[in-house]
Amino acid sequence: MTNEAQAHELSVSAHLTALPDKAGVEGLEEKWGATWEDEQTYAFQGTRDRKAVYSIDTPPPTVSGSLHVGHVFSYTHTDVIARFKRMNGFDVFYPMGWDDNGLPTERRVQNYFGVRVDTSLKYDPDFKPPFEGTDGKKIQAKDQVPVSRQNFIELCERLTSEDEKLFEKLWRTLGLSVDWKQTYHTIGEHPRRVAQKAFLRNLARGQAYQKEAPGLWDVTFQTAVAQAELESREYDGFYHKVAFHLENEDGSEGTEPLYIETTRPELLPACVALIAHPDDKRYQKYFGKHVYSPLFGVKVPVIAHTAAEMDKGAGIAMCCTFGDMTDVQWWRDLQLPTRSIIQRNGRLTLTTPEWIESESGRALFDEIAGKTTFSARKIIVDALRESGDLAGEPTPTKRMTNFYEKGDKPLEIVTSRQWYLSNGGTDRALNAELIQRGKELDFHPDFMRVRYENWVNGLSGDWLISRQRFFGVPFPLWYPIDESGEVDYEHPLTPAEDILPVDPSVDTPAGYTEDQRDVPGGFTAEKDIMDTWATSSLTPQIVTKWAEPGEENEALFKATFPMDLRPQGQDIIRTWLFSSVVRAHLENGVLPWAHTGLSGWILDPDHKKMSKSKGNVVVPSEPIEKFGADAVRYWAASARLGTDAAYEIGEMKIGRRLAIKLLNATKFALAIGREDENHHVGSAAEAQWNAADVVNPLDRSVMAQLASVVETATAALNDYDHARALDTIETFFWQFCDDYIELAKNRAYGTADATGAEPSEADVLSARTTLGLGLDAFARLLAPYLPYATEEVYSWMHAGEGSVHRTAWPTADLYRAAAADADADVLLWAGRALAALRKIKSEAKVSMKTPILSATLALSPAGMDAVRAAAADIWEAGRVTGDVQLVAASASDGAQDGEDADSVVVTASELGEAPAKKK
Repeated sequence: MTNEAQAHELSVSAHLTALPDKAGVEGLEEKWGATWEDEQTYAFQGTRDRKAVYSIDTPPPTVSGSLHVGHVFSYTHTDVIARFKRMNGFDVFYPMGWDDNGLPTERRVQNYFGVRVDTSLKYDPDFKPPFEGTDGKKIQAKDQVPVSRQNFIELCERLTSEDEKLFEKLWRTLGLSVDWKQTYHTIGEHPRRVAQKAFLRNLARGQAYQKEAPGLWDVTFQTAVAQAELESREYDGFYHKVAFHLENEDGSEGTEPLYIETTRPELLPACVALIAHPDDKRYQKYFGKHVYSPLFGVKVPVIAHTAAEMDKGAGIAMCCTFGDMTDVQWWRDLQLPTRSIIQRNGRLTLTTPEWIESESGRALFDEIAGKTTFSARKIIVDALRESGDLAGEPTPTKRMTNFYEKGDKPLEIVTSRQWYLSNGGTDRALNAELIQRGKELDFHPDFMRVRYENWVNGLSGDWLISRQRFFGVPFPLWYPIDESGEVDYEHPLTPAEDILPVDPSVDTPAGYTEDQRDVPGGFTAEKDIMDTWATSSLTPQIVTKWAEPGEENEALFKATFPMDLRPQGQDIIRTWLFSSVVRAHLENGVLPWAHTGLSGWILDPDHKKMSKSKGNVVVPSEPIEKFGADAVRYWAASARLGTDAAYEIGEMKIGRRLAIKLLNATKFALAIGREDENHHVGSAAEAQWNAADVVNPLDRSVMAQLASVVETATAALNDYDHARALDTIETFFWQFCDDYIELAKNRAYGTADATGAEPSEADVLSARTTLGLGLDAFARLLAPYLPYATEEVYSWMHAGEGSVHRTAWPTADLYRAAAADADADVLLWAGRALAALRKIKSEAKVSMKTPILSATLALSPAGMDAVRAAAADIWEAGRVTGDVQLVAASASDGAQDGEDADSVVVTASELGEAPAKKK
């Protein structure tokens, strides 16, 4: 039924099936998972009208061994919206990707197979790895077998393929309504073509460029690191008070000391200046003068710069090339010389620098050459003690230091040739455009927008997109080599778009042959690969088939791009979200999507972020097996976007109870009027639940409340507030089960009340219609949250009509029509009155079947008419056989003794004899 048709439909046709003897959640995942796959329930229908399509840029999980329950958390949020949009008539384009391009994959393959790359080796088609899994034991680099780059890539592809099967099985069990025909790999042929094509276009427009420059470098992973991948951590160190020597008037080295404090004395050979703040009166007299570095005797200037911190250490610092990013800033601003001594492997250079001229200085550098910074530091500190240039002993300190987010050693700054992409870090006009893009994007929740803006405003450089790794998308570039053997990096050779993707280490550029590789007059390949975000940032273009030839691909792109939703974690706003905005802005001139939904983190029971590195993760298969997929989804969906949530087994138990209650309540209601003398439900039957048949005031009250619930839940889900929608639906569902079904079930059966009076046929039909309409609505309202239980109950009500997940989302029209002009509070007050009557028996410690001979209920005027309207159902449910007096509540009735002002209070009662127990 379409939404438009449903809006004018005032009835629901039901095709009832025989009901199971026992309803339970066990086995529903296998039963309905197979059905959904066979019937392609969630397949994208191929709609070409952009307004009729809802497209989702699903996060591709990193394929690095296993998922944890935090993934279940955020992906459930997305799936709720996908299911809601599908039920609202959209053709939902919901793909799934696998992020197998990245450093985690390389590290996992190295450890799993016990191998490492040696680029000098040739491909071995018969290579067999020394290990097939190491039970989590880390294999040291010295014990890893060297393999060619191509052999290593094959092992990466092999292992990720195995991991992806396990991931897909988990996602299917969780009930993600993904179209499994729409999958991709970030290292696959199509993504490689997209990434290379986008890069070549960036290069042609001058947005991609290379330069030799100082940059952050991880010595463990042997790769450059971008600003977005930094993580500032506290690091133990020592302050060393070191004396530089002021220059004499004749230019020679003097004895007057000028003290600086440093945590990195091993960088003394790389010192190019001493820097102090121009307003620092302690050092103003030294500006323009020179000093000599201790131990090495290198003459350096004393210069002013506003980035110097007067209240930090001695207030004057040595600028080395390079110790930190402040050094890089000073080096650029003051046009200082470059004296690099740290190599890519984290060790000091093997060659003694030419700027160290003294014999003692050169001898000392020979002693530290090739050593790690830690070992060199110890030697330098001992030498400073011996020379008398160390004032006192080093003092412990903790400093904030840059780390690669996946690394465990502080980053060094190494000068190297790298590729960059404009992202507003150096172009203020582009920066302003990207800030404006952020204002156009709908953030859910909106307060996350400031994180985007703060990041863009704080950019200090362009995006470094090259990486010195092996498994990733290669840059589609070669460089000519002149006759003298020099590589011409200024004039890269590029391929035509129609032959992409290419691997320059295997393929040859146009006009060259393979025998010209790496020889004078020939060419050489670009050895670096693209940063994993340089591919992941293009997922909107990858999944929508951007720039792919063929009418079908062009039609798909027009129907799905720009996309509707990017769901993701809040911690990667600066990386994935921002980089995706940059790529779409530069290439397509638009935002890549209209909305972004940002999930919080999962916390362990100690309220610490759950992560593999901390060892506090929960494997998602465990709670799914124990409580069921619906229960786990309920826990996840109970948390709002942008907020962290604890891993709560208690919440999962509530979700399981909700699913079971839906099954049992639906089974109970559908069995009414169909049971034989042995209490078995007969075969299939037809039913028609018409709004016009709802005539009882209590029933109409239920319909009025249900209409409000539908409106509130719909508005919340349209605003991406899945948690508020769930709370609204669930709260009324329990009221419907605990109050309405208890109040109306005897009337629905058509049985006589305690006084012998039988309900009219109209009242019986009204109750049965209300039960049918209500439970049909709950099956659909809860479908995005509990896909298995709702599919099960929907199949009982609508045999042969397809999946609940392909039916229409409820609209309020039907229930408003059924409610007529009813008082929506009748159900509320009726429930309170029934609870008050049952409280009499609880306090008397008698059976609930004990008749009430008389009672006086005190309640506010607001509830008087409501209770009278539902009196017949209240008295029957409460087993009232005598008179009940309704009186206006007063202070003496207990309202001031802790009772709710809107409660129903029993002021007098008389009980009859409890019925005898049947033998």
